[in-house]
Amino acid sequence: MRLPTLSPPAYRRVTLVALVALTFIIVSGAAVRLTGSGLGCPDWPTCADDRVVAPLEYHAMVEFVNRTVTGLVSLAVIVAVLGSLRRQPRRRDLTWLSLGLVGGVIGQIVLGGLTVLFELKPGFVMAHFLVSMVLLFDAVVLHDRAGRPDGPDPGGDAVAWTADRDLRLLGSMAVAAAGLVLFLGTVVTSSGPHGGDENAERLQFALPQVARLHGAAVVVFLGLTVVVLLRLRAAKAPTRVLRRGELVLAVSVAQAAIGYIQYFNGVPALLVGVHVAGAAAVWIAALRFRLSLSAPTPARPEAHPPTDDPVDAQISTPT
Repeated sequence: MRLPTLSPPAYRRVTLVALVALTFIIVSGAAVRLTGSGLGCPDWPTCADDRVVAPLEYHAMVEFVNRTVTGLVSLAVIVAVLGSLRRQPRRRDLTWLSLGLVGGVIGQIVLGGLTVLFELKPGFVMAHFLVSMVLLFDAVVLHDRAGRPDGPDPGGDAVAWTADRDLRLLGSMAVAAAGLVLFLGTVVTSSGPHGGDENAERLQFALPQVARLHGAAVVVFLGLTVVVLLRLRAAKAPTRVLRRGELVLAVSVAQAAIGYIQYFNGVPALLVGVHVAGAAAVWIAALRFRLSLSAPTPARPEAHPPTDDPVDAQISTPT
């Protein structure tokens, strides 16, 4: 039985599902660590004592549910690959990006197993999170590319505005700064109290010192984002592009506020979990903003072309 063909809008919805699934697994993975369930299933790929299904114990079930979610994420990624092959017209860039998700998920599964087998050593835990961010990068680019017109020439007035080279460079620098923020965030977390198990090894850094480095990187990231936004306003960039930048600022300021609140309240697990979710949100927003600087954009800033992107649709709807 042949699989049905997909239209470009239908395939873009498939990529959105994959993106949401990859974001959710980051949050569920954080829940495992923050509940101290990192070794709830001490074996891999089985849970314990050659049992695939976890026993009815709290920590074991938390870890087992996260492994189950990983299976669902794998399914969403496989659908994204199959969808790229059945999309009409087929595009090689979408196929390669979706295959990148498959490779990343396989790598994450193996890395997750090593993290358990090496009893949550900080280097493995940090790598597990950072690879998730690389996967999100791939998924965001895939979703963005899936929404662009087919062929080198989109036609009409869709290419009437693009950011100049300096602006694109500044945008790339902002994304690099966001990546540094994420890396230093893993250092802070690996130096703090939430290691996934009470006996898990921690990095021997003073928490206040690494938190200051993390905060300094946040300031650099916010500063670069503000500079890009000011330059875009001076260049009379389209409203859609400006609003993506404003979204980055809004999410980042909220994330910074959560970071300060959790730090001065003894890093409670719930706020740390919210902060992890916020990190994924900032990363996605920053990537979407950078991609908008290179995407074909309508000439008139006030024009709001139809979109099947839920985020853009929400931002562009007048209140």
